[in-house]
Amino acid sequence: MLIDGRASVQFSGERALWLRVTSICDKPTYPGWVWLTGYSIDLGTGEALARREIFAQISGLKIQGTTSTSPHHKKAPTTRRRGV
Repeated sequence: MLIDGRASVQFSGERALWLRVTSICDKPTYPGWVWLTGYSIDLGTGEALARREIFAQISGLKIQGTTSTSPHHKKAPTTRRRGV
C-alpha cells in the first residue's frame, strides 16, 4: 500500500513509503481515519525494512497488488494471536 501525502501530511514528498499491511486496528477513531500496522518495504528487493504503526486517511490510501517477480521477494513475518 502506498502511504504518501494523500494519506497523511507526515508522509508527503520524500517521506512517502510502501507499507505491507499486517493488521488494521478496529478501535474507534476519527471518521475516515484508520490505524495500520505493517512493514515498510524496500521496493528494490521486496524486503521488509521496519515494523510501523501509522495513522492515515482511508481515502488517501493507494492499494498495490502483489506483482513482484523479484527473486529476493520475501514475505514479512506475521504475528498471530491465539485465543483472542
